[in-house]
Amino acid sequence: MYIIRKLQLKKLFNTRDLGGMPAADGKVIKHDKLIRSGKLYKLPPDTVKKLKKKGLNLIIDLRIFTEREEYPDTMIDGVEYIHLPVLCTATPGITREKSMTKTMAIEARRLKDEFGTADNYMIAMYKMVLFSDEPVKLLRDCLRLIIDNDGCVLWHCSGGKDRAGIVAMLVESLLGVDEKIIVDDYVASHYFQHRKFFWNKVGLMISPLVPRFKHILYGMMAAKPKYITATIDEIKARHGSVINYCKERLGITDEDIALMREKYLEPAKKGGLFFNE
Repeated sequence: MYIIRKLQLKKLFNTRDLGGMPAADGKVIKHDKLIRSGKLYKLPPDTVKKLKKKGLNLIIDLRIFTEREEYPDTMIDGVEYIHLPVLCTATPGITREKSMTKTMAIEARRLKDEFGTADNYMIAMYKMVLFSDEPVKLLRDCLRLIIDNDGCVLWHCSGGKDRAGIVAMLVESLLGVDEKIIVDDYVASHYFQHRKFFWNKVGLMISPLVPRFKHILYGMMAAKPKYITATIDEIKARHGSVINYCKERLGITDEDIALMREKYLEPAKKGGLFFNE
């Protein structure tokens, strides 16, 4: 039985191994090979030890410079760190630098005027990441690192939801994971961070902002299915499939896909799918 399960590691609240996920040709993703996460800030020794035990040898940091400066990754001996900021500047609802928190009220008003709803805004930002020239170059570099790596690779942003979620969607698609499971994996970020979302919502409820702005801000914290499904639909409209997008925009070849599946897949075990904390 396949379980969407977060890793039980101190100070890591949305970190999970894709191992066991059903994929192409009746196979599943190998354990201790592909890990998605939020920030790796001030990790305790026990967490570092457990990550090293998994064979971790590469960390890809998708955050902007300010986020990295404010919440630097814990350095782990023997692990290579690569910085690929798929967003060049602070972006409301996605980047998590301290200064953004202070300006969110102002940004909520602007986003309300420009996009109407938080849903429209988040979907537009995901499409921007996938179809703008600079982010596309960095997504290409990210996938190339994952394809070429022979150990365990971890990619992360701040919350582990948006940028890390987009990379996970691409990797899972290339490995032949069913779209429903890809969406479930994306939505799992909401369940695994429900305490954080709850207290953020409480903070918004007692804030002096008018309700329509509170709705915008809360929507940007969520991991709604429509954020990733609308993004996948746009990819299909432009390229026919996520795999075709990876080929046509990110330079992934059939040989690359075959290599990924050889490295990261193994014979399947029977099972279903559910969330587990």
